Amino acid sequence: MPRRRPRSPRWRFALGAALALFAAWWWLARGDRQYWPREQILDAIRFVESSGRDHPPDGDGGLAIGPFQIHRVYWLDAIAFQPSLGGDYQDCRRRAYAEQVVTAYMQKWAPDAWTRGDAERIARVHNGGPRGHLNPNTLPYWQRVRARLP
Repeated sequence: MPRRRPRSPRWRFALGAALALFAAWWWLARGDRQYWPREQILDAIRFVESSGRDHPPDGDGGLAIGPFQIHRVYWLDAIAFQPSLGGDYQDCRRRAYAEQVVTAYMQKWAPDAWTRGDAERIARVHNGGPRGHLNPNTLPYWQRVRARLP
């Protein structure tokens, strides 16, 4: 029986590199992206909340206002955390102010997610409050936001 030549280290390296490339391609192709720029996350949430309109009708029976459909308690939490926001609740109807409110709220309740751009956690906290990311009822909301992200 003929003796087999031992395989060279190059062969092992090539196989390892090919497997690593395949694994990376497979993971990226699955669409499991988790992090996005905050601007894209805010745009996706705004679209889900108000179809992207800057002046939408009030939601939740008149309890949520503006392009991010912010409730008074959400606004109170944000300005308590960042008093320099100033203004009053009705200012949440203006997109630029509402984005600042969302930013302050996330910096209070999801600071790591806000820093990283963890879209799922940001969306679920926006929808369900400080512990919204733990509430399974916020998953359908996340799916709608995810569908709007690139």
